Amino acid sequence: MRVGTFVLAAQFPGQGQGEALHRAVRSAEVAEEAGLDAVWLAEHHFVPYGTCPSALTLAALLLGRTRRIRVGTAVTVLPTAHPVAVGEQAALLHVLSGGRFSLGVGRGGPWVDLEVFGTGLAAYEEGFPESLDLVTRWLREPSVAGNGERFGFREVTVVPRADEALSAAAGPEVVVACTSPSSVRLAAERGLPMLLGMHVGDEEKAEMVAAWARHAREAGRTAEEVRGAAHVSAGVCQIADRRADAVESLTKAMPGWLREGLGAHVTVDGRERRMRDPLAYTELLCGLHPVGPARLCADRLAATSERTGVTRFALLVEGTGDLAATEENVRRLGSEVLPRLG
Repeated sequence: MRVGTFVLAAQFPGQGQGEALHRAVRSAEVAEEAGLDAVWLAEHHFVPYGTCPSALTLAALLLGRTRRIRVGTAVTVLPTAHPVAVGEQAALLHVLSGGRFSLGVGRGGPWVDLEVFGTGLAAYEEGFPESLDLVTRWLREPSVAGNGERFGFREVTVVPRADEALSAAAGPEVVVACTSPSSVRLAAERGLPMLLGMHVGDEEKAEMVAAWARHAREAGRTAEEVRGAAHVSAGVCQIADRRADAVESLTKAMPGWLREGLGAHVTVDGRERRMRDPLAYTELLCGLHPVGPARLCADRLAATSERTGVTRFALLVEGTGDLAATEENVRRLGSEVLPRLG
């Protein structure tokens, strides 16, 4: 089992953006010190829900500041970026880090980002498969031509080649954020592992893993590929000596952040969107994920792994919004929870 952190660089009420970004960087450094496996970085635009607009850029900084820990994006939003540009940056990070980089990709949402970056709503509604295929080809082949509906260009040489890194000849892994049956099938047919959201519980995640395996076999993937799929489960982790204290620390801080952060999203076409009740959502997350004493947290992670078959975790550790509390949370995750997981 491999446990990492999920970093949003969340801007809590009353905080500055620099404070949120500093906490994100510091939590990643502490994660390496604490012996965790990975740091997964989110990206968002124009909202305090997350103040990092480029997970790839933040990944580059953290790969330079660390020596052992894996750094991944969770996720790089393909509909707002050119997949070749994403592929070039991913290959560069993979080669220079000695194979410590993972590229997580997703569709994002129907937000105003599509207007600002000029890609349009069609990139979100229809263009994700083409972008995904183009970026994966870029990371696996010596030269690539664009022959799809959105991207058409002559064959060009891939520089740098991701598969020329001596420590990781196969190139960086690509992980796909999956929130629907169609995205599960898309990832499975390509043999790409899933990133499963923190808003769903073990039963639904187990169903998604089973569906992925079924679609992968139907697409001709080998039994070894299906068994070896290293899916990632996102969640929340808050460690305290008593469960009530851990829950209280999150229910005091997270609803205000969720209310401002999620409420700031603007749809590109004016469509109505429903926002979760922030307190109810926080309570749901506390019930689904490792929140409480270290032994309870370890048992929760082990139970999720047993029920779903998922062996990798990306855990939100900044739920209090406080730097010192976040650092302590990460250290306790490494020193008190990991040893119980073997």
